[in-house]
Amino acid sequence: MRVLIVGGGGREHALAWKLARSPACEAMFAAPGNAGTAQVGENLPIHDSDIDGICNAAAERRIDLVVVGPEAPLAAGLVDALNDRGIPAFGPTQSAARIESSKWFAKSIMQAANVPHAGGELFETAQAAHKWLEILGPDDLPVLKADGLAAGKGVIVPDHIDDAHEAIDQMFTGAFGSAGERVVIEDRLSGMEASAMAIVSGADILPLPLSCDYKRIMDGDHGPNTGGMGVYAPPGFVGDSDDVFASIHQPVVDQMSSDNIEFRGLLYAGLMIDDGALNVLEFNARFGDPETQAVLPLLDGDLLPVLAASARGEPLPRATISHSGRASVSVAIVSGGYPGPYDTGKAIHGLDAVDDAVDVFHAGTAIDDDGRTTTAGGRVLAVTAVADTLTEARGIAYDNVRRITFDGSFHRTDIALREL
Repeated sequence: MRVLIVGGGGREHALAWKLARSPACEAMFAAPGNAGTAQVGENLPIHDSDIDGICNAAAERRIDLVVVGPEAPLAAGLVDALNDRGIPAFGPTQSAARIESSKWFAKSIMQAANVPHAGGELFETAQAAHKWLEILGPDDLPVLKADGLAAGKGVIVPDHIDDAHEAIDQMFTGAFGSAGERVVIEDRLSGMEASAMAIVSGADILPLPLSCDYKRIMDGDHGPNTGGMGVYAPPGFVGDSDDVFASIHQPVVDQMSSDNIEFRGLLYAGLMIDDGALNVLEFNARFGDPETQAVLPLLDGDLLPVLAASARGEPLPRATISHSGRASVSVAIVSGGYPGPYDTGKAIHGLDAVDDAVDVFHAGTAIDDDGRTTTAGGRVLAVTAVADTLTEARGIAYDNVRRITFDGSFHRTDIALREL
């Protein structure tokens, strides 16, 4: 099979790395890719939002399967456009991708499917949102969410009710662009967060190992939110993972099907777990980032036939893939200043010093004119180690993280410590 990965981050490098190992993979392409995907295939200079460009490239290169990484092209209808041209694509259609592109649509599906989640209301004017906030008591601080896609930045957790009012004004005056034209105000939940991903083909669901990521920039979960500073898998505080997928994913895909919306692709549930009780924080319609960098190395076998079956809406061939039963820790190395302004073009040293058994997934990297691997983004690399125990995996990951340097590099030092 000839495979095209859409996207250029760490998730896409992990997908390209895993799928290129399949005996069925004849050729691997990435659009636009990065320095990591260039090691396992050919990068194409096409932005992931260029739907026509991706469709044309897939046709010209006789692609058998397109795997869409980021959420924006899914929400824009890339899978629909590829299907119209007879090109199989792993990922939901534009209609099904609303489970991520509209917080309120996801909430309506959860309500109909009796899936536990935070209560909330949808507001289309700042005046109505302010009026609702005034009803709340001073200790009833909510969570504010832009209804649409906001590149992972559309959620505000205020420390004071005055902060909530200020956030409402910012959201309705364009702080998140069109994503904030409608705002969801939700009850605040507490507990431990975990990520649950499953490959879906209609009503057929194949659970993947659970994981737990770290969003804040600093140790101890301090500082601003980021795209992800690290992740470990599997977390021990979740309980029976089979119960998670049976009570969350299955009712949701069944409800969507009853609404004549067939989901194919990856369904990701962000969970809040408090004393064993599950609530859904959000749904994503694609592989998580950085969760994918920790989960895929835990899978034994061939993932490519599973994704291809999902793209075709066929039963998933479970026998081709299995959970190794081991543990993984993935640590992000980021540019100095991230998630604020940062410089790029810094030469990366030490990649050749990493242990053979450790995977380094590239996110914000590029190859300069001198052939050097350089920084090209905020999150630069994810160093992933797999071992029999979480303690071992953590030790190996950090031992290798310390071997990689570039000017201004930074990483958290406490990934997986909450579990240990």
